[in-house]
Amino acid sequence: MATLWAQSRGLVSSERLSRSSVTPKIVKRNSSSSSSRASMEQAMVPAVIVGGGRVGSALEKMGGGKDIIVRRGENVPLDSSGPIFVCTRNDVLNAVFEATPPHRYKDLVFVQNGMLEPWLESKGIPDASQVLVYFAVAKLGDPPIDGKTDTNPEGLTAASGKWAPAVAARLHSAGLSCRVLSSNEFQKPMLEKLIWICAFMLVGARHPGSTVGVVEKDYNDEVVALIKELAEAAASAKSLTFDAGVEARLCAYARSVAHFPTALKEFEWRNGWFYELSKKNCGKI
Repeated sequence: MATLWAQSRGLVSSERLSRSSVTPKIVKRNSSSSSSRASMEQAMVPAVIVGGGRVGSALEKMGGGKDIIVRRGENVPLDSSGPIFVCTRNDVLNAVFEATPPHRYKDLVFVQNGMLEPWLESKGIPDASQVLVYFAVAKLGDPPIDGKTDTNPEGLTAASGKWAPAVAARLHSAGLSCRVLSSNEFQKPMLEKLIWICAFMLVGARHPGSTVGVVEKDYNDEVVALIKELAEAAASAKSLTFDAGVEARLCAYARSVAHFPTALKEFEWRNGWFYELSKKNCGKI
């Protein structure tokens, strides 16, 4: 693994990759009954939303005009209440944290990709609410589309922490799937998504111009081998056992976002976690 992650270190691209520019295969949603929709609306909790991009704007639309939007350079209001959805890039999380009143730290809800655990622990909020986002917003103002797969037609989006039920209620109101998980239950799917983005982006970077779909189809042996390697490393580091079928689940998700471009970014939060494991186990690279 050390060699792979040494290679990945040199393949980090400066090109920014917008996850929201990708639209998964559209899965037709069943219309909710009026009674269930009403109960969802009753469960809706007004929130503070940090970030006005595609995901932040989509969450705001679900809130029915009752949310507070915090944009770049603004602080979370002292007298605000409810969940604080952090819909920003990982590289500005420190600034968001500093702009949040200390008594509101427990209400932060993080929707970022990547390994956040070390950062959350460093801020004293290891149990903060998190969301695994498996839906996409093609462009600002578009409705979100659920990224359901042929192996998980029930949906993969999940939330954990204090505000997980509020997250689920909000997403359900828009016809999106969302499971509410305990922190222990959340760890395995969180690691699986980390493995997915690290494996597919790295193999894609080794084959310039490849989309996620090309990686899954044309370089399947390579990406499956890497998925197995990363899953073994993550399982050992976290003392857990993944459910059978990790490779199949992650390849199925790749097929649902087949035209997603590949590039390495946010190395510190993604591939970098495995790179550090390599250094610990194999000596300094």
